[in-house]
Amino acid sequence: MQYRKLGNKKDVSILGYGAMRLPILNGNDSQIDKKLATQQIHYAIEKGVNYIDTAYTYHQKNSEKFIAEVLSNGIRDKVYIATKLPVWKVNNEKDF
Repeated sequence: MQYRKLGNKKDVSILGYGAMRLPILNGNDSQIDKKLATQQIHYAIEKGVNYIDTAYTYHQKNSEKFIAEVLSNGIRDKVYIATKLPVWKVNNEKDF
């Protein structure tokens, strides 16, 4: 795996894992195939990927929660996470 510096300290993999198109069940975007998606994420991390991209709106608001579940078993400190907030959800600074 190749890495690039983020700032002046962090080595981030040039290949990231995008959580916008996780495997799903029954053609339903809100039903993430947790077993298969977990296997994919673990495989990516084992191969050196340390950057995961997600967003509030992915998988009908289930992507961020799912990524948190997968990383809660002791591998959270191995990755950097990027997420996004839709601008239509921001009405004032407290919404951040």
